[in-house]
Amino acid sequence: MSYVKLTVEGMSCNHCVISIEGALKEIGSKGEVDLANGTVSVEYDENKLSLDQIKEVIEDQGYEVV
Repeated sequence: MSYVKLTVEGMSCNHCVISIEGALKEIGSKGEVDLANGTVSVEYDENKLSLDQIKEVIEDQGYEVV
């Protein structure tokens, strides 16, 4: 398993948390949103997912990975 912490802009409420964490779960990873710090911590299997795929899923929810 791999672990990465991403800085994500545009998150402001519990709906953001649910959207991002749910989308990450759908692709087989585990995400934890920290609204106060503007970060998303993701645990994923690097043999099944790439970092680019994770970023794309977050951006598809309407947020910007910086």
